[in-house]
Amino acid sequence: MKMNAYIAGVGMTRFGKHLDRSLKSLAVEAAQLAMKDAGVGNSDINAAYHANVAGGSMVGQICIPGQVAFREMGLGGIPVINVKNACASGSTAFQQASAMVTAGFYDVVLVVGAEKLYHPDKARTFAVFDGCVDYEDFDKVVASVAQRINNAGGAAPAAAGQHSFFMDIYASKALAHMKNYGTTQAQFAAVAAKNSRHGSLNPNAQFHDVISVEQVLAARTISYPMTLPMCAPIADGAASAVVVSERKARELGMNRCVRVRSSVLSSGWDYPQSDDQNTLSPVPELTATVAQQAFDRADLGPEDLDLIELHDASATSELMLYETLGLCALGEGGALVESGATKLGGNIPVNPSGGLARKGHPIGATGLAQLAELTWQLRGEAGERQVAGAKVALAENGGGYIGDDVAAIVMTVLSR
Repeated sequence: MKMNAYIAGVGMTRFGKHLDRSLKSLAVEAAQLAMKDAGVGNSDINAAYHANVAGGSMVGQICIPGQVAFREMGLGGIPVINVKNACASGSTAFQQASAMVTAGFYDVVLVVGAEKLYHPDKARTFAVFDGCVDYEDFDKVVASVAQRINNAGGAAPAAAGQHSFFMDIYASKALAHMKNYGTTQAQFAAVAAKNSRHGSLNPNAQFHDVISVEQVLAARTISYPMTLPMCAPIADGAASAVVVSERKARELGMNRCVRVRSSVLSSGWDYPQSDDQNTLSPVPELTATVAQQAFDRADLGPEDLDLIELHDASATSELMLYETLGLCALGEGGALVESGATKLGGNIPVNPSGGLARKGHPIGATGLAQLAELTWQLRGEAGERQVAGAKVALAENGGGYIGDDVAAIVMTVLSR
């Protein structure tokens, strides 16, 4: 589907530990910032989407988080759609809103993602991520990942409850990449070090300290080859966007609106595996397929991109996504990050916000925070982390794990 929609306004809270804030208060703050940025009021909103994953587990808000938050800000009597799609929830809500605007159902749609993940009981937080796989077959999934790690020469994963199981999933893929292509742990660490510098320039990021490759390597191991700074932290926070039709964009002033060139949503599926469980599948993974669809629908290619915000739940994932998105050939992601191409000032800056690893990862808000960053960048409003002359940008937001691939993914191309 060719999109014909625009982002008129964005907003977000600072991500971090907000033990004194409620889920709905975070959502309201982000929504009101986005609406103020767009120059719209409650009476302009035709429909609203609310993305949240862990509300039921963490704060007891199992149902209607959107209605609860929007009522708090005096917004009601309109369609409210609650979205849950793992770590891709925020971008899924955005994609659906953009599709509805394109189809002509609405002129102005409010999209919010909000999450509360910090809790005194860490096991309760980790359990949220356990539910992002087939939970009825959880033991089989764990055993499969452990076998892949073993086949690649890695150590047995830590006992459950010490870290998110997803770090073991990322480690299994990183170890395979190291074995197949000679990628080094230091190259993965270079991604984390780069993003720490980017995050230091972002007032909304959770962490602002700049760390070196050596410091990343010396940090506590979570699941080899990943140390703590290579792993995205949990966070509390919210982000929001106002999506409008072309007619409404012209009314509001096209000079500040960012065009949605494409936004593609898909889900993982099983595909043929190599007999060697350590070999990456020869069949293009879902991310590569969806990226190509997003480029085709936008009538653009990776060579047209000025910057990218991608889902670096681990630094290892970011490096491998360089290859999947067509920034370099398979196996050359390590050389690309070492060349400086993906840092601010490089040929194709990746995660100028600091990415999930420095900004934080409040699941339901993550995808919308990526889109907020790209909107600011394309408007030239990103301050010290501004990518000079940015005109075209891509957001990649994935979530969950099914079969041996991401369970849900959204790829969005924006332009000025």
